[in-house]
Amino acid sequence: MSDKARANDPRSEASKKKDLIPRGDYTSTPIGKTVFVVLRSLDPVLQYSILAHGTGTALLHRVGLQTLPAGLPVHTGIAPIDNLGLSPYRLILLSMAVGSAVKQDIWATMLSGEPMDVKNALIVSLFNTVCNSVNHFAFLASATSASENSAFPQLPLMLGGAMYAIGIVTELMSEVQRKQFKDDPKNKGKPFTGGLWSLARHINYGAYTVWRAGYALSSGGWILGGIVGTIFFTDFMNRGVPILNEYCEKRYGEDWEQFKKQTKWKLIPGIY
Repeated sequence: MSDKARANDPRSEASKKKDLIPRGDYTSTPIGKTVFVVLRSLDPVLQYSILAHGTGTALLHRVGLQTLPAGLPVHTGIAPIDNLGLSPYRLILLSMAVGSAVKQDIWATMLSGEPMDVKNALIVSLFNTVCNSVNHFAFLASATSASENSAFPQLPLMLGGAMYAIGIVTELMSEVQRKQFKDDPKNKGKPFTGGLWSLARHINYGAYTVWRAGYALSSGGWILGGIVGTIFFTDFMNRGVPILNEYCEKRYGEDWEQFKKQTKWKLIPGIY
């Protein structure tokens, strides 16, 4: 981080070490972001291999777990979709993997001004790929699958799908709104407090938690959805929000204090 960037990030060293994003630093890192985009774009290919061909399920069989049959492939009349040979349920799960990759690639290339070195690109990409893979292995394992081989669509998929759609759209739109605000020179040095951010001070973190929980619920049912939602909620509550709040307090001063008074929710409106 440059000296100028360090001056723009007044947080304690302890907080900086807990944050993968160097706040106040806008150094261009095309190699790191290219690595991130490539790896995130390859993730749907891996997830398709898991869902369509059972890649990796041999490990499940070795520990005595049975896996679901493939199910009848969907027929939409759209050749690129039908040629995937996936059942409707599996096609929706693959769509979630594609959606998460597209959203994060948009964020990296168009919305985030902070640098991303190769190390962090690898860490964040691998983390998201592991999350998606765990979801799909949980779906394929009969003991943990959200699918009960009953009438389609099933409740976990309907509720989880709604959570996923609401969460990922909210996360993307909140970041677009903030980018538009920050791009206006007259807003330099001001926090964005309008749009979706008027509902919660860290609405993007809350939205990420919601869609991650919805994705897990759709794949592995109520238990996995609850576990994943709790993990992300707890991490943001105890790590993400405090370290970003420290940055905003020290950078924006009274403007941030006023924002906290007018917007009481931190992550998810009505909950926290």
